[in-house]
Amino acid sequence: MPTLGTWGRRLAGVLRGGGRLLACGNGGSAAEAQHLTAELVGRFEDERRPLSAIPLHADTSSVTAIGNDYGPVDVFARQVQAHGRPGDVLVCLSTSGRSPNVVAAAHRARQLGLTAWAITGPGPSALAEACDDAITVEAAATATVQEIHLAAIHLLCGVVDDALGVRP
Repeated sequence: MPTLGTWGRRLAGVLRGGGRLLACGNGGSAAEAQHLTAELVGRFEDERRPLSAIPLHADTSSVTAIGNDYGPVDVFARQVQAHGRPGDVLVCLSTSGRSPNVVAAAHRARQLGLTAWAITGPGPSALAEACDDAITVEAAATATVQEIHLAAIHLLCGVVDDALGVRP
């Protein structure tokens, strides 16, 4: 929880200042990334202004074009380069922590001056090492890791809203 508190306050400051959140993952982690961005663009529990948050996997035309022209490893990294600005935040979700395209996105984010955070399964992992900070879920079952990722996302959104002064 301390890490999520730190991340949430930092992310609230980025979003308050006009920055954005980018999020990526594959499969179930893509669904979690989209869940996170939906809570920020829409609302979590209470009304507030929409916040800039982009799920990188959800632009299917870009994903398929980049995958075709550059290969699957660059699918998210190229979008980070297009949409990310120094000071923005990239949240990378991966149950294994080994997804090459998610790791590549984290590397690109850091090269461009974005903050990269990982939410993964058991560590150590290539993704956790590629990011500025990581939350690793020490569970053997993928389903358990994903369930805890969802709880982490909700906790992060709650901290963002609290830091922005959203009140019930």
